[in-house]
Amino acid sequence: MDQQTVNVAVERRASSNRADIRFLRLKEVLAICGKSRSSVYDAIKKGDFPKPVKLSGRSSAWIKSEVEQWAVDCIRARRQD
Repeated sequence: MDQQTVNVAVERRASSNRADIRFLRLKEVLAICGKSRSSVYDAIKKGDFPKPVKLSGRSSAWIKSEVEQWAVDCIRARRQD
């Protein structure tokens, strides 16, 4: 599968039916984005990364489609340079 096909597939999943919402825990988010924990939280403060959803108490998670859309946006930004 070539990179363009992968990008299209990721983009389609990111905009798929919201009934398919899936939460990601921090470990999964870090694996997708390749950032460190502190870099993720710094990017959230700057508005450059999706905010987590508070689930309960100290528990939070990210919406998978938002993290995937962030990745697609990063790819697009790189291509525009």
